[in-house]
Amino acid sequence: MITIRKSDERGHADHGWLDTRFTFSFADYFDEEHIQFRTLRVMNDDRVAGGGGFPMHPHRDMEIVTYVLEGALEHRDSMGNGSVIKPGDVQYMSAGTGVTHSEFNASKSEPVHLYQIWMMPDKRGHKPAYDQKTFSDAEKRGKLRLVASPDGREGSVKIRQANELYATVLGAGESVKHALKPERHAYVQVARGIVTLNGAKLGTGDGAAISAEKSVELTGVDDAEVLLFDLA
Repeated sequence: MITIRKSDERGHADHGWLDTRFTFSFADYFDEEHIQFRTLRVMNDDRVAGGGGFPMHPHRDMEIVTYVLEGALEHRDSMGNGSVIKPGDVQYMSAGTGVTHSEFNASKSEPVHLYQIWMMPDKRGHKPAYDQKTFSDAEKRGKLRLVASPDGREGSVKIRQANELYATVLGAGESVKHALKPERHAYVQVARGIVTLNGAKLGTGDGAAISAEKSVELTGVDDAEVLLFDLA
């Protein structure tokens, strides 16, 4: 079963400095039919204007992954980490028992476009943790590149949940296929471009929740970048 969530069906908020769309209920946006999917709790498609950003704020007991598509995001946190996240980077923060952080557009003039993703942890009360790794377009071109996993295999970021996150960059006619074990589910999010998912067309911002399918096949219609979650 594949349930498609079209881009314009998502929640939306425009704060001037922040234009954001919510796949799942978040902040002032609530939709009882879209609270979360499995342990995938947040999928926010954020565009932050130059000079804008989120001042220091707290999180706890959440696995947070940030994936930048355009521009650069500057991160600071209470663990002492400071970094600039650029396209190709996957940043991971396990909030655990509690952490505060800030995120600001690293440019005063150019926008930054990112996905912020939250997953429920495998248990509460972990010690906070941080990691950041870079995955080139060449690693993702025409293939599913594992970028986050519970065991950190293949150089992926190690997360505290039995989920796997893959990223792929597809040109027109390029295809990738991912097999799903019977007890597993998947979520696909099209970050940019147009693809088909098991024959159904998805465009920029579209997503799909997938259950009781043997495999997920993505084919590029034009240049596209897609995130694929394999979920417990």
